[in-house]
Amino acid sequence: MMMHFPDPSKLKTKQIVFEGIFPARDSGTLEQLKELSSKRRVIEESINKSSFITDAIAREMSGGLTSQCEQDVQRLEQYLPLLENLVHYVDLIGDNSRMVYCTLDLKIRWSSALASSPFFNLMGPKFFQIDSLRFELGMALFLYGALLREWASEVLTEDMVQSATLFRKAAGVYHYLAYEVLPSLQPALAPERPPEATSSVSSVMSLICLAEAQTVTIRKAEEKGNSGGLLAKLHYGVIQSLDEATGILHSSTREFKDISSRFVDFILSSKALHEIRSYKHLAEDQKNAGQIGAAVGVLRHALNNAQKNIPGEESWRLIIRKEIDDLNGLLQKYEHENEFVWREKILSHDELPLPQGVKVATFIPYQPQRWERTLVFKI
Repeated sequence: MMMHFPDPSKLKTKQIVFEGIFPARDSGTLEQLKELSSKRRVIEESINKSSFITDAIAREMSGGLTSQCEQDVQRLEQYLPLLENLVHYVDLIGDNSRMVYCTLDLKIRWSSALASSPFFNLMGPKFFQIDSLRFELGMALFLYGALLREWASEVLTEDMVQSATLFRKAAGVYHYLAYEVLPSLQPALAPERPPEATSSVSSVMSLICLAEAQTVTIRKAEEKGNSGGLLAKLHYGVIQSLDEATGILHSSTREFKDISSRFVDFILSSKALHEIRSYKHLAEDQKNAGQIGAAVGVLRHALNNAQKNIPGEESWRLIIRKEIDDLNGLLQKYEHENEFVWREKILSHDELPLPQGVKVATFIPYQPQRWERTLVFKI
């Protein structure tokens, strides 16, 4: 069982009409700007929950896709190449004063799903405006990665290979965002900016997606009956990825002071879950090797740690409690066996075998697509 955290995909945005802002010199450019606005509008309406299209029509328009998440992924895959093309041509004349003012007039606004929000948010989500097309590109890519991740969660029970692939693709999108798109946006960022527009948060999201891809790999390994030693190492590899993500968040507090506590709690809760499972498999491996004293010591240590890391979210707490109960049952079984059969010394904390981690999930590099259509503006 995986902990579910859909928040990154809960972005909202305000409408943009590109052809009403950018001065097209020819009919071809005008049509392409209209197409860009049209592609974005269906995304706006979907994520803002303002669409009047029925589920049946949406399914027909998407070629038969039944999942709204998958439909939105398809919409973004149609929008992003057009947006990449606009960014390219605006960059070519980016210093032109008229184009600078046009970009200001776009009023590119997105809400944040990962910023902490006031307890009473009666006015709806807060929108951040940053006057740069790279802000639009960055937020659209962040949403794309989040939707790939949600789609991966949707198909997990049906197709683990596809699920792991989608998590790895999402990790690649966030890696591209962190290293290729967002660094050049930093000079344009206002003091108030959404966490989604920072490289550090995209790096964290990439690591989370890799941890989730590895979790799917662990499920496949369990189905194949792999040894407890291997499973312990795979779970500990997930912990290492989440530790790295936590380290990035802690070192980036200057970039954003209002990160969602639920986001942080999700990372810590996921780490706690995999720590329990890693130690459980490590104990089983020690027991199978005839080291029941070590196995009991490992389980006692794991239970002590687990009791300190109970998450606040109810659904996550239930998962952790179930794991703790299973761990407790296994400990009682091993202690009973040791008392009546083995009579081995229970190893203390300093004598316990150290868990080793193995990372097997790698991101699939995101290859940006650009529909190369010439755009000519009046400047």
